[in-house]
Amino acid sequence: MTEPQIFGTHEPKTLDQLRDVASRAERAALMADGHLGYVMPIGGVTAYRNQVSVVGVGFDIACGNAAIRTDLTRAQLVPHLSALADTIQDAVSFGMGRKNRAEDAPSDDPLFEDPAWDAVPGKHERERLRAKARDQLGTVGSGNHYVDVFADEADRVWVGVHFGSRGLGHTIASGFLALSQGKPWGERVKEVEALLDLKTPLGDDYWNLMELAGEYAYAGREWVARKVISIFGGAELELVHNHHNFAWRETQIIDGEPREVVVVRKGATPAFPGQKGFIGGSMGDDAVIVRGASSGSAEQTNALYSTVHGAGRVMSRTQAAGKTKGWGKKKRIVSPGLVSPEMLTKWVVDEKRVILRGGGLDEAPQAYRRLPAVLEAQGDTIEVLHTLKPIVVVMAGADEFDPYKD
Repeated sequence: MTEPQIFGTHEPKTLDQLRDVASRAERAALMADGHLGYVMPIGGVTAYRNQVSVVGVGFDIACGNAAIRTDLTRAQLVPHLSALADTIQDAVSFGMGRKNRAEDAPSDDPLFEDPAWDAVPGKHERERLRAKARDQLGTVGSGNHYVDVFADEADRVWVGVHFGSRGLGHTIASGFLALSQGKPWGERVKEVEALLDLKTPLGDDYWNLMELAGEYAYAGREWVARKVISIFGGAELELVHNHHNFAWRETQIIDGEPREVVVVRKGATPAFPGQKGFIGGSMGDDAVIVRGASSGSAEQTNALYSTVHGAGRVMSRTQAAGKTKGWGKKKRIVSPGLVSPEMLTKWVVDEKRVILRGGGLDEAPQAYRRLPAVLEAQGDTIEVLHTLKPIVVVMAGADEFDPYKD
């Protein structure tokens, strides 16, 4: 087995996890923002021969980033930024469900009539999942999911969003984990490796539903980003959009030969030569628009033409925010974390001058690596096209309950 391509430095447990999944794959790599995940590390990329890894794709199937460049400039928005941040928070639903009832929410998207729904076992389960998906399409969720407004090096305004397929993807992943262990759909099972052969009915059903979740995530992200642009009264000039929790059928160079493989990226962005990607930092750091380098270097092929999806955590949510019990008004701190509210405010609001709505200590910049260092560790595999400075960040509040935030 060829040794995995590893960018950056990582904890031993993360590397052990990578080598474990690599032992079952044709090729594996770890991006510089990598950290420990379920079975497969976040930032991990693997290539299989006609198989797909359910835990590799993950529970938030098709989580990804979308960024839209507008015809507006920062100067045009500055006098109205606080009010615009409030309007975004009111017009877009964060957390568990849909708190607004926007008439243009995309609950009638054609994807709801896709034949792939038939792969959900049982009419009752199928219709219940479809109803949940309709209700959540165009909602952002919580955790590290966000709606950001940026200004680039030419003072042009961009809107960026980060979230995935919500409860739809979580239910699909959980369902196929159960089926792969001989258990019924809906039964909770251990999170263990499940490599599904795409030539089998089970593998084919998973693939079709995974792709459906991908369409769902694209529709949701684009609706939210365009909703924000409509609030601003701007126009869309450019869209950069990528999944980073997904699987693709691709031609990759494996052991010096082109080979048809299934590439699973878990917290990693596709970066073929010339392909653009939007990579976020943290709520208080710059983001970037990148593209895959045209050089076709050995590092690129060994990375399976992939790059980072963000800055990467250095603290768990509990380490950053502390341990709590209860929820809402009954929530209490059992032990404090490493980040205080004052530390978050000093970094994000006082120093970076970001207008922040929502966001918890678990998502503070202190809990993340610095994106420039992460990008540097990726070497010449990517080129930075634009640096995006956040001016407004809107996230779910710290007390928002959402089981689909990861």
